[in-house]
Amino acid sequence: MGNQKLEDGNLCKDCAKQFSPWFSDRRRSTVEDIKRQLAYREENRGRASQFRTTRSYGEDCKVLLDEEHRWFTVTRARDLADANPDILDCTALTGCRVDIDESRTEQKREGPDGKEVSYNPPRYEYSYDFEVIISVNNPYFDEMKFRLNNSSVYIEPQNTMQRPMMGQQGMMGQRPMAGRPQSGMAGQRPMMNQPGMNQRPMAGRPQSGMTQRPMMGQINSVGRMNTMAAGFDPESNREYRKYREMGDEIRAALLQVMETARGGGTVQTAPLQQEAPMQQQETFAPAPAAAGPWTCPACGGQNDGKFCEYCGAPRG
Repeated sequence: MGNQKLEDGNLCKDCAKQFSPWFSDRRRSTVEDIKRQLAYREENRGRASQFRTTRSYGEDCKVLLDEEHRWFTVTRARDLADANPDILDCTALTGCRVDIDESRTEQKREGPDGKEVSYNPPRYEYSYDFEVIISVNNPYFDEMKFRLNNSSVYIEPQNTMQRPMMGQQGMMGQRPMAGRPQSGMAGQRPMMNQPGMNQRPMAGRPQSGMTQRPMMGQINSVGRMNTMAAGFDPESNREYRKYREMGDEIRAALLQVMETARGGGTVQTAPLQQEAPMQQQETFAPAPAAAGPWTCPACGGQNDGKFCEYCGAPRG
């Protein structure tokens, strides 16, 4: 009862509990593969009992370094000897990246008939999750993936921006909300977001999330460029900035460890994507004519003056 299938046999639950938490290829493993992993895990227990933390990064799930032994681990546990997290040599590091996953939910209002209808232009709430992916050379797994934030960071531009004065961008804050489950890592590119006026909307329906897989050592934050194009910058949000900086710190520390483990050779790191040149951002429509009503290319709002009354963007 409770046995799990292997490629050429069965696995009992007691043995399954001893696996590395990063291992996910059970069905394609043979009985001999499992025996070797259990032996590896038992040997790892000795390392866990000897591990002495010299540097620690993160909040809930932490990256711990033992610079004396040149080891590192990723764990939530406080008692390493009891939890037996995988203790890896620093030479096993092959890369590190940070994914910033942006999702958006359209906000609705109640119409005259009591049904939910969209605002015009549409309004959205944005949520962000921050995930670190450490690439390693290990016979049982090649990635150690974990989230930095326990609860998604939520931003409602239309509620946190004051109505801007002529040519002035609105200020942004944060509306605290209870945490929601982590959104999936999709490969979709969100539509240009459009902040509205200062009225509290009703909850709506989730829209597409997005990530792109960056190069080794890169921070992926394409969503920030899209939201900046819409008239607000998530970096103005304290929680967003906190976790982005936390991911940046972990990434920099591990790349330094990787460089040292390789004998001081230069590590080729990709530039941060949020610092990408402007041509990688959304391409705006040509500037409207000098007279008459015009549509803001950043947020889609209808205007008559020299500046957008919704986001403050100049007419051009």
